[in-house]
Amino acid sequence: MFAIPTNVGVTQRVVATLVACALVLFSVGVYNTAQAANLTNISDTLSNSDVSVVSDHTINFTIPAGSAGVAAGGGTIVVTFPAGFNMGSVAFGDIDLSVNSVDQALLAAPAGASWGAVVAGQVLTLTSGSAGAAATDPIVIKIGTNAAGGANQITNPTAGSYEIVVTAGADTGRTRVAIIDNVLVTAIVNTTFDFTITGLATSTAVNGTSTTGSTTATEIPFGVLVAGETKTLAQQLNVTTNAANGYVVTVEQDGNLRSSTGADIDGFIDGAYTDTPTDWDANLPSNSLLNENTWGHWGITSTDGNLQGGGTAFTAADQYIAASTTPRVIMAHNDPSDGTTGTADATGDDVGETFIGYQIQITPLQEAADDYQTTLTYIATPTF
Repeated sequence: MFAIPTNVGVTQRVVATLVACALVLFSVGVYNTAQAANLTNISDTLSNSDVSVVSDHTINFTIPAGSAGVAAGGGTIVVTFPAGFNMGSVAFGDIDLSVNSVDQALLAAPAGASWGAVVAGQVLTLTSGSAGAAATDPIVIKIGTNAAGGANQITNPTAGSYEIVVTAGADTGRTRVAIIDNVLVTAIVNTTFDFTITGLATSTAVNGTSTTGSTTATEIPFGVLVAGETKTLAQQLNVTTNAANGYVVTVEQDGNLRSSTGADIDGFIDGAYTDTPTDWDANLPSNSLLNENTWGHWGITSTDGNLQGGGTAFTAADQYIAASTTPRVIMAHNDPSDGTTGTADATGDDVGETFIGYQIQITPLQEAADDYQTTLTYIATPTF
Protein backbone atom coordinates (compact mmCIF):
# COMPACT_ATOMS: atom_id res chain seq x y z
CA MET A 1 0.00 0.00 0.00
CA PHE A 2 1.41 3.35 -0.91
CA ALA A 3 1.21 6.51 1.36
CA ILE A 4 0.17 9.62 -0.40
CA PRO A 5 2.05 12.54 1.01
CA THR A 6 0.02 15.69 1.90
CA ASN A 7 1.29 19.16 2.08
CA VAL A 8 -1.22 21.36 3.91
CA GLY A 9 -0.19 24.97 3.87
CA VAL A 10 -0.53 27.57 6.61
CA THR A 11 -3.42 29.22 4.88
CA GLN A 12 -5.43 26.06 4.82
CA ARG A 13 -4.86 25.46 8.54
CA VAL A 14 -6.08 29.01 9.47
CA VAL A 15 -9.24 28.56 7.42
CA ALA A 16 -9.93 25.23 9.07
CA THR A 17 -9.55 26.75 12.52
CA LEU A 18 -11.96 29.60 11.77
CA VAL A 19 -14.53 27.19 10.41
CA ALA A 20 -14.27 25.05 13.52
CA CYS A 21 -14.73 28.05 15.79
CA ALA A 22 -17.73 29.19 13.81
CA LEU A 23 -19.33 25.78 14.16
CA VAL A 24 -18.81 25.79 17.92
CA LEU A 25 -20.22 29.29 18.36
CA PHE A 26 -23.17 28.42 16.19
CA SER A 27 -23.94 25.36 18.26
CA VAL A 28 -23.66 26.90 21.78
CA GLY A 29 -24.46 30.57 21.13
CA VAL A 30 -22.63 33.76 22.23
CA TYR A 31 -22.99 34.94 25.92
CA ASN A 32 -22.68 38.58 26.95
CA THR A 33 -22.73 38.90 30.79
CA ALA A 34 -22.82 42.27 32.63
CA GLN A 35 -20.49 42.54 35.61
CA ALA A 36 -21.88 43.90 38.91
CA ALA A 37 -19.93 46.74 40.52
CA ASN A 38 -19.82 48.56 43.83
CA LEU A 39 -22.02 51.59 44.43
CA THR A 40 -19.93 54.69 45.03
CA ASN A 41 -20.13 57.59 47.50
CA ILE A 42 -22.49 55.60 49.70
CA SER A 43 -23.47 57.00 53.10
CA ASP A 44 -26.33 57.11 55.60
CA THR A 45 -26.73 60.28 57.66
CA LEU A 46 -28.86 60.05 60.81
CA SER A 47 -30.71 62.96 62.36
CA ASN A 48 -30.11 61.47 65.82
CA SER A 49 -27.49 58.85 66.66
CA ASP A 50 -28.55 58.37 70.28
CA VAL A 51 -29.48 54.96 71.61
CA SER A 52 -33.10 53.80 71.26
CA VAL A 53 -34.46 57.07 69.86
CA VAL A 54 -36.28 57.69 66.60
CA SER A 55 -34.19 59.08 63.76
CA ASP A 56 -34.42 60.16 60.14
CA HIS A 57 -32.11 58.54 57.60
CA THR A 58 -30.67 60.18 54.50
CA ILE A 59 -29.02 57.60 52.24
CA ASN A 60 -26.82 58.81 49.39
CA PHE A 61 -25.02 56.77 46.71
CA THR A 62 -24.07 56.89 43.05
CA ILE A 63 -24.62 54.15 40.48
CA PRO A 64 -21.17 53.27 39.09
CA ALA A 65 -20.04 54.09 35.56
CA GLY A 66 -20.56 51.23 33.12
CA SER A 67 -23.42 49.79 35.15
CA ALA A 68 -26.68 48.67 33.63
CA GLY A 69 -28.33 50.74 36.37
CA VAL A 70 -31.82 50.06 37.64
CA ALA A 71 -34.07 48.89 34.85
CA ALA A 72 -37.38 50.57 34.17
CA GLY A 73 -40.52 48.60 34.82
CA GLY A 74 -39.56 46.46 37.79
CA GLY A 75 -35.93 47.25 38.63
CA THR A 76 -35.26 47.56 42.33
CA ILE A 77 -33.28 49.47 44.90
CA VAL A 78 -33.12 47.51 48.14
CA VAL A 79 -31.96 48.89 51.50
CA THR A 80 -31.39 46.31 54.23
CA PHE A 81 -31.13 47.49 57.83
CA PRO A 82 -29.46 45.19 60.34
CA ALA A 83 -31.32 43.61 63.23
CA GLY A 84 -31.94 46.07 66.04
CA PHE A 85 -33.30 48.88 63.92
CA ASN A 86 -37.04 49.06 64.48
CA MET A 87 -38.76 50.07 61.25
CA GLY A 88 -41.99 50.83 63.12
CA SER A 89 -44.77 52.14 60.87
CA VAL A 90 -42.51 53.49 58.12
CA ALA A 91 -44.30 53.24 54.76
CA PHE A 92 -44.11 54.87 51.33
CA GLY A 93 -45.52 58.14 52.73
CA ASP A 94 -42.45 58.45 54.96
CA ILE A 95 -39.97 58.02 52.09
CA ASP A 96 -38.56 60.34 49.43
CA LEU A 97 -36.57 59.12 46.41
CA SER A 98 -34.46 61.35 44.19
CA VAL A 99 -32.82 60.05 41.00
CA ASN A 100 -30.25 62.32 39.42
CA SER A 101 -31.66 65.27 41.46
CA VAL A 102 -35.23 64.62 40.28
CA ASP A 103 -37.80 63.71 42.94
CA GLN A 104 -39.76 60.57 42.13
CA ALA A 105 -43.40 59.95 42.98
CA LEU A 106 -43.87 57.01 45.36
CA LEU A 107 -46.80 54.69 45.93
CA ALA A 108 -47.26 51.40 47.74
CA ALA A 109 -46.75 49.67 44.36
CA PRO A 110 -45.26 50.95 41.08
CA ALA A 111 -47.75 52.52 38.68
CA GLY A 112 -46.91 54.56 35.60
CA ALA A 113 -43.98 56.85 36.41
CA SER A 114 -44.38 56.23 40.17
CA TRP A 115 -42.06 53.93 42.04
CA GLY A 116 -43.33 51.45 44.60
CA ALA A 117 -42.00 51.58 48.17
CA VAL A 118 -42.52 48.66 50.55
CA VAL A 119 -41.05 47.97 53.98
CA ALA A 120 -40.99 44.30 54.99
CA GLY A 121 -39.09 43.38 58.12
CA GLN A 122 -35.68 45.07 57.96
CA VAL A 123 -35.86 45.64 54.19
CA LEU A 124 -37.00 48.66 52.21
CA THR A 125 -37.62 47.84 48.54
CA LEU A 126 -38.07 50.54 45.91
CA THR A 127 -39.41 49.22 42.61
CA SER A 128 -39.23 51.29 39.43
CA GLY A 129 -42.16 52.32 37.34
CA SER A 130 -41.83 53.46 33.76
CA ALA A 131 -38.34 54.93 34.37
CA GLY A 132 -35.37 53.55 36.25
CA ALA A 133 -31.92 54.88 37.06
CA ALA A 134 -28.84 54.98 34.84
CA ALA A 135 -25.12 54.67 35.39
CA THR A 136 -23.54 57.65 37.23
CA ASP A 137 -26.96 58.78 38.54
CA PRO A 138 -26.77 60.06 42.14
CA ILE A 139 -29.51 58.57 44.30
CA VAL A 140 -30.91 60.05 47.51
CA ILE A 141 -33.33 58.18 49.77
CA LYS A 142 -34.88 60.00 52.72
CA ILE A 143 -36.70 58.05 55.40
CA GLY A 144 -38.65 59.72 58.22
CA THR A 145 -39.79 63.26 58.89
CA ASN A 146 -37.14 64.57 56.51
CA ALA A 147 -39.28 63.18 53.68
CA ALA A 148 -42.03 65.48 52.42
CA GLY A 149 -45.05 64.69 54.57
CA GLY A 150 -43.15 62.02 56.49
CA ALA A 151 -44.39 61.26 60.01
CA ASN A 152 -42.86 57.92 61.02
CA GLN A 153 -39.18 57.31 61.82
CA ILE A 154 -36.87 54.36 62.42
CA THR A 155 -35.92 53.61 66.03
CA ASN A 156 -32.21 53.20 66.71
CA PRO A 157 -30.81 50.03 68.31
CA THR A 158 -28.40 49.80 71.23
CA ALA A 159 -24.94 51.38 71.02
CA GLY A 160 -22.63 49.97 68.37
CA SER A 161 -21.54 50.07 64.73
CA TYR A 162 -24.05 48.77 62.20
CA GLU A 163 -23.67 47.89 58.50
CA ILE A 164 -26.42 48.90 56.08
CA VAL A 165 -26.49 47.16 52.68
CA VAL A 166 -27.84 48.88 49.57
CA THR A 167 -28.43 47.11 46.23
CA ALA A 168 -29.39 49.01 43.08
CA GLY A 169 -30.03 46.69 40.18
CA ALA A 170 -27.00 44.40 40.08
CA ASP A 171 -24.75 46.80 42.00
CA THR A 172 -24.22 46.66 45.75
CA GLY A 173 -22.72 48.96 48.34
CA ARG A 174 -22.28 48.94 52.10
CA THR A 175 -22.08 51.73 54.64
CA ARG A 176 -22.07 51.98 58.42
CA VAL A 177 -23.67 54.08 61.08
CA ALA A 178 -22.57 54.45 64.69
CA ILE A 179 -25.18 54.48 67.44
CA ILE A 180 -23.82 56.13 70.56
CA ASP A 181 -25.06 57.55 73.83
CA ASN A 182 -25.49 61.31 73.78
CA VAL A 183 -22.75 63.28 75.48
CA LEU A 184 -23.95 65.34 78.43
CA VAL A 185 -21.95 68.55 78.76
CA THR A 186 -22.09 70.20 82.18
CA ALA A 187 -20.62 73.37 83.63
CA ILE A 188 -21.03 75.60 86.64
CA VAL A 189 -20.95 79.39 86.61
CA ASN A 190 -20.81 80.83 90.09
CA THR A 191 -23.34 83.52 90.90
CA THR A 192 -22.11 87.10 91.14
CA PHE A 193 -23.87 90.08 92.66
CA ASP A 194 -22.26 93.34 93.71
CA PHE A 195 -24.19 96.41 94.89
CA THR A 196 -22.40 99.64 95.77
CA ILE A 197 -23.47 103.10 96.92
CA THR A 198 -21.28 106.12 96.17
CA GLY A 199 -21.67 109.75 97.18
CA LEU A 200 -21.95 112.43 94.48
CA ALA A 201 -20.52 115.93 94.35
CA THR A 202 -22.24 119.28 94.10
CA SER A 203 -23.53 120.26 90.62
CA THR A 204 -24.06 116.64 89.47
CA ALA A 205 -26.84 116.40 86.87
CA VAL A 206 -29.70 114.19 88.06
CA ASN A 207 -32.86 113.82 86.04
CA GLY A 208 -33.29 117.40 84.89
CA THR A 209 -31.74 119.20 87.86
CA SER A 210 -28.35 119.58 89.55
CA THR A 211 -27.32 118.70 93.04
CA THR A 212 -26.96 121.61 95.46
CA GLY A 213 -24.59 119.79 97.77
CA SER A 214 -22.50 116.65 98.13
CA THR A 215 -23.19 113.26 99.73
CA THR A 216 -21.24 110.21 100.87
CA ALA A 217 -22.10 106.52 100.67
CA THR A 218 -23.68 106.71 104.13
CA GLU A 219 -24.99 110.25 104.53
CA ILE A 220 -27.32 112.68 102.74
CA PRO A 221 -26.84 116.01 104.59
CA PHE A 222 -29.38 118.64 103.46
CA GLY A 223 -28.06 121.13 106.02
CA VAL A 224 -30.03 124.29 106.80
CA LEU A 225 -33.34 124.46 104.95
CA VAL A 226 -34.65 127.84 103.81
CA ALA A 227 -38.34 128.42 103.02
CA GLY A 228 -39.00 128.41 99.29
CA GLU A 229 -35.57 127.05 98.43
CA THR A 230 -35.28 123.63 96.75
CA LYS A 231 -32.34 121.48 97.77
CA THR A 232 -31.24 118.41 95.83
CA LEU A 233 -28.71 115.72 96.81
CA ALA A 234 -27.94 112.42 95.11
CA GLN A 235 -26.14 109.10 95.34
CA GLN A 236 -24.81 106.73 92.70
CA LEU A 237 -25.92 103.08 92.71
CA ASN A 238 -24.06 100.35 90.81
CA VAL A 239 -25.14 96.73 90.30
CA THR A 240 -23.02 93.99 88.73
CA THR A 241 -24.59 90.56 88.39
CA ASN A 242 -24.87 87.52 86.13
CA ALA A 243 -28.41 86.83 87.30
CA ALA A 244 -30.32 85.62 84.26
CA ASN A 245 -33.43 87.60 85.15
CA GLY A 246 -31.70 90.71 86.41
CA TYR A 247 -32.35 92.54 89.65
CA VAL A 248 -34.49 95.11 91.46
CA VAL A 249 -33.31 97.83 93.86
CA THR A 250 -35.75 99.44 96.26
CA VAL A 251 -35.40 102.16 98.92
CA GLU A 252 -37.50 102.77 102.02
CA GLN A 253 -37.37 105.11 104.98
CA ASP A 254 -37.97 104.20 108.61
CA GLY A 255 -40.33 107.16 108.95
CA ASN A 256 -40.71 110.80 107.99
CA LEU A 257 -37.89 113.25 108.47
CA ARG A 258 -38.65 114.04 112.12
CA SER A 259 -37.19 115.94 115.03
CA SER A 260 -36.99 115.25 118.74
CA THR A 261 -39.75 117.83 119.23
CA GLY A 262 -42.22 115.66 117.25
CA ALA A 263 -42.24 117.82 114.12
CA ASP A 264 -41.85 116.13 110.76
CA ILE A 265 -41.34 116.83 107.07
CA ASP A 266 -43.84 114.76 105.09
CA GLY A 267 -43.61 112.81 101.88
CA PHE A 268 -44.26 114.24 98.42
CA ILE A 269 -46.93 115.55 97.61
CA ASP A 270 -48.13 117.39 100.78
CA GLY A 271 -48.07 114.11 102.71
CA ALA A 272 -49.84 112.10 99.96
CA TYR A 273 -46.78 109.79 99.57
CA THR A 274 -47.37 109.34 95.85
CA ASP A 275 -45.71 106.38 94.12
CA THR A 276 -46.47 107.74 90.65
CA PRO A 277 -43.67 109.89 89.16
CA THR A 278 -45.04 113.44 89.26
CA ASP A 279 -43.67 116.84 88.27
CA TRP A 280 -42.09 118.58 91.27
CA ASP A 281 -42.39 122.21 90.15
CA ALA A 282 -46.13 121.92 89.61
CA ASN A 283 -46.62 120.46 93.09
CA LEU A 284 -44.73 122.58 95.58
CA PRO A 285 -45.73 122.54 99.30
CA SER A 286 -49.07 124.36 99.46
CA ASN A 287 -48.45 125.93 102.93
CA SER A 288 -51.98 125.59 104.30
CA LEU A 289 -52.04 126.98 107.85
CA LEU A 290 -54.32 124.31 109.27
CA ASN A 291 -52.63 121.33 107.57
CA GLU A 292 -49.10 120.63 108.75
CA ASN A 293 -48.62 118.08 105.92
CA THR A 294 -48.41 121.03 103.50
CA TRP A 295 -45.59 122.88 105.27
CA GLY A 296 -42.82 120.91 103.61
CA HIS A 297 -42.19 117.67 101.73
CA TRP A 298 -39.40 115.64 100.16
CA GLY A 299 -39.19 113.06 97.38
CA ILE A 300 -37.05 110.76 95.28
CA THR A 301 -36.11 110.70 91.59
CA SER A 302 -34.15 108.20 89.49
CA THR A 303 -32.26 108.36 86.24
CA ASP A 304 -33.59 104.85 85.43
CA GLY A 305 -36.35 105.75 83.03
CA ASN A 306 -37.63 102.22 82.38
CA LEU A 307 -37.33 100.44 85.73
CA GLN A 308 -37.56 97.05 84.02
CA GLY A 309 -38.45 94.36 86.50
CA GLY A 310 -40.78 96.50 88.61
CA GLY A 311 -41.89 99.98 89.52
CA THR A 312 -43.35 102.89 87.59
CA ALA A 313 -40.97 104.50 85.13
CA PHE A 314 -39.69 108.05 85.43
CA THR A 315 -40.58 109.05 81.90
CA ALA A 316 -39.58 112.73 82.07
CA ALA A 317 -37.17 115.04 83.82
CA ASP A 318 -38.05 116.62 87.18
CA GLN A 319 -40.40 113.79 88.17
CA TYR A 320 -40.48 112.52 91.77
CA ILE A 321 -42.14 110.00 94.02
CA ALA A 322 -42.38 110.09 97.81
CA ALA A 323 -39.94 108.56 100.21
CA SER A 324 -42.00 106.07 102.18
CA THR A 325 -41.90 103.20 104.64
CA THR A 326 -43.19 101.18 101.68
CA PRO A 327 -40.28 100.05 99.45
CA ARG A 328 -40.04 102.10 96.24
CA VAL A 329 -38.45 100.58 93.12
CA ILE A 330 -35.77 103.01 91.97
CA MET A 331 -33.49 100.85 89.80
CA ALA A 332 -34.07 97.60 87.92
CA HIS A 333 -33.03 95.53 84.94
CA ASN A 334 -34.26 92.20 83.56
CA ASP A 335 -30.94 90.73 82.34
CA PRO A 336 -27.36 90.43 83.59
CA SER A 337 -25.75 93.78 84.36
CA ASP A 338 -22.23 95.11 83.78
CA GLY A 339 -22.25 97.53 86.70
CA THR A 340 -21.37 100.57 84.60
CA THR A 341 -23.89 101.20 81.81
CA GLY A 342 -26.47 103.85 82.60
CA THR A 343 -27.19 107.35 83.87
CA ALA A 344 -27.82 108.65 80.37
CA ASP A 345 -31.14 110.36 81.11
CA ALA A 346 -34.53 109.71 82.63
CA THR A 347 -36.01 108.08 79.52
CA GLY A 348 -33.78 105.02 79.19
CA ASP A 349 -32.98 101.82 81.05
CA ASP A 350 -30.00 102.21 83.37
CA VAL A 351 -28.52 98.72 83.11
CA GLY A 352 -25.87 98.84 85.80
CA GLU A 353 -25.56 102.39 87.11
CA THR A 354 -28.20 104.82 88.30
CA PHE A 355 -28.24 108.21 90.05
CA ILE A 356 -30.86 108.54 92.79
CA GLY A 357 -31.84 112.12 93.65
CA TYR A 358 -33.44 113.35 96.88
CA GLN A 359 -35.19 116.74 96.80
CA ILE A 360 -36.67 118.76 99.65
CA GLN A 361 -38.53 122.06 100.05
CA ILE A 362 -40.22 123.77 103.00
CA THR A 363 -42.52 126.76 103.57
CA PRO A 364 -42.30 129.43 106.31
CA LEU A 365 -44.68 127.36 108.47
CA GLN A 366 -42.37 124.32 108.76
CA GLU A 367 -41.56 123.80 112.46
CA ALA A 368 -38.09 124.78 113.58
CA ALA A 369 -35.72 122.01 114.73
CA ASP A 370 -32.04 121.26 114.34
CA ASP A 371 -32.24 117.47 114.32
CA TYR A 372 -34.59 116.33 111.56
CA GLN A 373 -33.52 112.87 110.43
CA THR A 374 -34.60 109.51 109.00
CA THR A 375 -32.82 106.36 107.91
CA LEU A 376 -32.93 105.02 104.35
CA THR A 377 -32.53 101.35 103.53
CA TYR A 378 -31.60 100.15 100.05
CA ILE A 379 -32.51 96.55 99.21
CA ALA A 380 -30.99 95.00 96.08
CA THR A 381 -32.49 91.68 94.98
CA PRO A 382 -31.13 89.59 92.08
CA THR A 383 -33.23 86.96 90.31
CA PHE A 384 -31.13 84.03 89.12
